[in-house]
Amino acid sequence: MSSRTVIRGGLVITASDEIHADVLIEDGRIAALAASGTPAAEAWTAERTIDATGKYVIPGGVDAHTHMELPFGGTFASDSFETGTRAAAWGGTTTIIDFAVQSVGHSLREGLDTWNAKADGKCAIDYGFHMIVSDVNQETLKEMDLLVEEGVTSFKQFMAYPGVFYSDDGQILRAMQRSAENGGLIMMHAENGIAIDVLVEQALARGETDPRYHGEVRKALLEAEATHRAIKLAQVAGAPLYVVHVSALEAVAELARARDEGLNVFGETCPQYLFLSTDNLAEPDFEGSKYVCSTPLRPKEHQKYLWRGLRTNDLQVVSTDHCPFCFEGQKDLGRGDFSKIPNGLPGVENRMDLLHQGVVDGHISRRRWIEIACATPARMFGLYPKKGTIAPGADADIVIYDPHAEQVMSAETHHMNVDYSAYEGKRTTGRVETVLSRGELVISEREFTGRAGHGVYTPRSTCQYLL
Repeated sequence: MSSRTVIRGGLVITASDEIHADVLIEDGRIAALAASGTPAAEAWTAERTIDATGKYVIPGGVDAHTHMELPFGGTFASDSFETGTRAAAWGGTTTIIDFAVQSVGHSLREGLDTWNAKADGKCAIDYGFHMIVSDVNQETLKEMDLLVEEGVTSFKQFMAYPGVFYSDDGQILRAMQRSAENGGLIMMHAENGIAIDVLVEQALARGETDPRYHGEVRKALLEAEATHRAIKLAQVAGAPLYVVHVSALEAVAELARARDEGLNVFGETCPQYLFLSTDNLAEPDFEGSKYVCSTPLRPKEHQKYLWRGLRTNDLQVVSTDHCPFCFEGQKDLGRGDFSKIPNGLPGVENRMDLLHQGVVDGHISRRRWIEIACATPARMFGLYPKKGTIAPGADADIVIYDPHAEQVMSAETHHMNVDYSAYEGKRTTGRVETVLSRGELVISEREFTGRAGHGVYTPRSTCQYLL
């Protein structure tokens, strides 16, 4: 049986257009758009009509950087694929790309199979995987080719975390050379982990154990240095590069310089770097541990340079790096030693609203909001135009967004499986009202109507954003 839904009277916003239009959905896909009130639109009939008068009709968000159930620092990220994707839906995100992990001594395939098993049948929204490459060798390089063919087209490497995920420059170069051949995209955690470990050791020896020192030892210059080095290695390999969670103005400058040279170098930042700062890390009574993540929060003056980077397209994507750990029982593993605090913040539910606040505050336009949160992540990771836009043929991943509703962010009201909010008490304007995933109502007028298992694994093509 064919099923049809019409969304009437809203302002449809994509990365390229704003138009008062009705949207016809048929069998999970967008069938047509027509200007509201025209005979073409009025002629449509459907089993379900959604009134979006006075609201925005936007594509579902694409969060290209999440870590559900990630093992880290002797514990696990507190959101499962079930709780994390449900929270994402509440926040207007309809696709996540999570990270499958290769363990040292094991194959990429084993890691991917493990993560597929974690997510299968659990997700409320659609999902894909990047592959964390922890052990570069000849077999790994061959597997990269196979994974690209299967739709896992991006590979993350770490210049940080020696002894865990760390790759040296030779391993990075080999992986980049391989991705230059097979069309994959290398994603880089750019921090000089070898130097940072020296600074950590020295800080602890001086008795500097509080959470704020996490930010002080992971210096912005070491993020910039690693970003520069990653760019040069990618240049040598002739490969594109995507730098994750950029937090410092010095790192943005390195990306801007590379892009001015015409290189296929891209940067992602996250809401925490746009709205939080070292002031949060310095909160007393170990509260600062809630804000420990890597790259770390920076002094407030960095924020304006990140917003500017988003306006000038020196930064292309805003993802969350959602990796939640509870304050009680997880973050407090690092009491007396900041280096033992699990690294990560909750945020998958907050991204679309915080970026809309960026629109309200005048940092970005409405279309740029959709571009950095929906369209570009979909293009960067081979999901466009199936995801990230509202156009005939696209999946009917659609959010009805009330731009005037006000809310106060709080752990009392969020749906992430974590005992604190990184944005506790923050007032924002704009709120998700209704969410459709492939035409099915997942959030209906602020009520969860979705289910675990609705979300399906989505293979991806190669990067669609190259120069």
